[in-house]
Amino acid sequence: MSISVPSPAAAGGRHAISLAALLATYMQAVNISVPNAALPHIQATLSMANDEVGWIFSSYIAASAVAMSITQWLAGRYGRKAVYQVALAVFAVGLMLVTLATTSIQFVLARILQGAASGPLAPLSLAILLEVTPPARHARMSLGWTVCSLLGISTGPAIGGWLSEYHGWPSIFYFSLPMAGFIFLAMALSLREKKAERGQPFDFFGLTTFSVGMIGLQMLLDRGERLEWFASTEIWVEAVASVLGFYLFIVHVMTTEEHFLRTALFRDRNLVLSTLISFALGFVLLPTLALTSPMLEELLDYPVDTTGYMTIPRGLALVGGVVLTGLVPAQVDYRPFLMGGMALVVYANWLMLGFSPAMDWRPVVETGLLQGAGLGMLIPALARAAFGTLDPRLRPEGSALINLSRLYGSTIGIAVVQIFFYANTQAVHVALAKDLTPYRAAAHVAGSIGRPGLAALNGMITRQAATVAVIDQFEILMFAMLIVSPLVFFLRKPRPADTVEP
Repeated sequence: MSISVPSPAAAGGRHAISLAALLATYMQAVNISVPNAALPHIQATLSMANDEVGWIFSSYIAASAVAMSITQWLAGRYGRKAVYQVALAVFAVGLMLVTLATTSIQFVLARILQGAASGPLAPLSLAILLEVTPPARHARMSLGWTVCSLLGISTGPAIGGWLSEYHGWPSIFYFSLPMAGFIFLAMALSLREKKAERGQPFDFFGLTTFSVGMIGLQMLLDRGERLEWFASTEIWVEAVASVLGFYLFIVHVMTTEEHFLRTALFRDRNLVLSTLISFALGFVLLPTLALTSPMLEELLDYPVDTTGYMTIPRGLALVGGVVLTGLVPAQVDYRPFLMGGMALVVYANWLMLGFSPAMDWRPVVETGLLQGAGLGMLIPALARAAFGTLDPRLRPEGSALINLSRLYGSTIGIAVVQIFFYANTQAVHVALAKDLTPYRAAAHVAGSIGRPGLAALNGMITRQAATVAVIDQFEILMFAMLIVSPLVFFLRKPRPADTVEP
């Protein structure tokens, strides 16, 4: 019996495909967080209000989640390579449109386009990597794919802060264009087309109703504070759309056998509980970055590039935690790692409650290291929990469900912390400034205070109120992880025969 040996050209093609797929995973992830440290420059250029900042992240993530849901059907119908290359081309167009935006609305619309194009890149990249890799190396390749994704999210603020400080904020998006070009060329030359033999039906009604429910909820949370909630007709429309969307989706799931989230998924206790924990993980992962950078820049007066650098330790601990936990043998019980990761995240957020305007950089770095290590332990342990008892035939859909829950957790988390941040800032400002009048203030200082002096005092009080509000949001993130922590005790231990790819 003869054994075929792959030619050097074929091996080179596989290496090019693998490199391009990992780079695409990194690229779509880094564009989630790359605007983080550059927010002051983006806001100043586009006259973007503080309560609109969350749209920069949530628009990208929400569009990515919707597109990710339909990726498998698109690849089966039109071909994996065609969908991949169209997504890359649209992603590049989105990058260019973001840099050309002159208003906040144009910027957000371009981010939506960019996010929608990013949705297919991560799942198709993983599918391609597993296809060109021998089965014996699938677990390591899956771990590498996860590391690239987390590296993208972790290094985004540092890259964005440095580029925006020295080359202007549009450069943070130009940064991805050469990567998109290389990936497109490598896939065009080396990747073979692959279509499903028979097109699989897709539950568009289920996806549409679920998306309408989530988008309506997202818009309600994002716009509610600005429009005084239900005093606005727009908020009523968004609330009705959200409730109707979720209602129709639930009825659809309960009355039909086939839908884009199969009922069989929800019969597995571990998958359901892991999905809830994954939502909480997403609720903490990106909102922490969304809070930390503005705090450092606006309240502690750190330069934009320094703010980005201060997120690097958190990213290194996150990636290190993922790698070390992912290398633990499958026979070892994953539940202690889940509890340990949750404990580190909760402890880190508890330490964040001690932040103050008088602190230096050390508390930020120390808490970032602890939180990053905890999240890094959680991610691979959660994958083992979710798939350890799941039917192998359902694992692709289960993986999509876990990823969607983490993405939606991030978008909802960013919206929630924004709502409470601005509400708490106003409440604390009122509490601190209620006695700040020309006559009462003058009674406590030598001489009288004119309007410029009162304005300076008001600015100082606003700064103190914002600091208190930021700290309160870290408390919300801490409780989000505390609430789901008891779920670990209800997880089943995987059967010894099961093998799960992280």
